[in-house]
Amino acid sequence: MMLSIIIPTLNEESVLAKTLSELQAGLQNIPHELFISDGGSKDRTVVIAQENDTQVVTDLSPVRQTIGRGRNLGAVKAKGEILLFLDADMTIPDPEMFFRELLALFDADQQLVGLTVPLRVLPHLQTFGDRFFFGYANLLRRFLNNVLHSGTAPGEFQMIRASVFHQIQGYREDLAAGEDNDLFARLAKVGRTHFYAKRFAYHTGRRGHKEGWGKLFLIWTLNLIWVALFNKSYSREWKEVR
Repeated sequence: MMLSIIIPTLNEESVLAKTLSELQAGLQNIPHELFISDGGSKDRTVVIAQENDTQVVTDLSPVRQTIGRGRNLGAVKAKGEILLFLDADMTIPDPEMFFRELLALFDADQQLVGLTVPLRVLPHLQTFGDRFFFGYANLLRRFLNNVLHSGTAPGEFQMIRASVFHQIQGYREDLAAGEDNDLFARLAKVGRTHFYAKRFAYHTGRRGHKEGWGKLFLIWTLNLIWVALFNKSYSREWKEVR
């Protein structure tokens, strides 16, 4: 089973090299391909990707892309049976064992269409707010996926069966935010989504640190409500945080 990893990027030179080099080193024994889907970076993002043997998909549209469009453009090029959408600032502990375990879950259960894992902020960056917020968010996602079977997952880490992703036409490109939960809600209508608590992934927590968890939680909640009730996102644009 081949894994296609797709990372949407926009001016990610500060974190991308570390993420790509760790993945490449850890996945040498697992069939995989690695893409960045770039939305018009002005820094060295594309050069860094090329230096790390990563395929580059570039959005040529004059309109600023949503992250959903970036992910979809990468998925069009992907050949793997399993797609992984990953943010540029992610760290996967022991990538070979991590992905062997998760790919085995898809191989053993054909009804499994989408999977996510708990998120944690990197230990040297983690604050009390990070521990509280992600502890709550991880519990909620576990309950919604594994008990209510309604489907939800953070955009930082979404692992999806490619055939079903294309069947439901991928991410909604009109949503500036909330496209991640919307996708998993649609996946849950055609198969099983799962929160796999035995493994976890790290990230920098940069958006919460810059905007503050209170404000960010409110924005996330408003986007969730707006998509559910009005079929559009509350945010008109999801600004980059670097």
